Amino acid sequence: METATIQKISPISLTPRAIEEVKIIMKDKNVPDEYGLRVGVQGGGCSGMSYLLGFDKKKDSDEVFEMEGVKLIMDKKHGMYVMGMEVDFQDGLNARGFIFNNPQAKSTCGCGTSFSS
Repeated sequence: METATIQKISPISLTPRAIEEVKIIMKDKNVPDEYGLRVGVQGGGCSGMSYLLGFDKKKDSDEVFEMEGVKLIMDKKHGMYVMGMEVDFQDGLNARGFIFNNPQAKSTCGCGTSFSS
């Protein structure tokens, strides 16, 4: 089995609340050890691009980063769209879920999961 090369500096950051929630989800859903948290972008959404966030295995075109025990997987091509982005987790009365704070986004939509660059 191929061993993933883990990079030291990630182009994005996860807040402590986001890291804690990812670890809880991974444990509750029995996510296999070879999987990591995939963060990226895809075409679509009301502003032109939307964020990807889910668990996946590393692919050949991916970079892998380690953040406090969480393996972060990202397609190398997505770096320019998410450089400097922070992923947070909100757990309040009005909203619950992951929040994307992306300085590369020129505009965003009301749902917070779509942007244009």
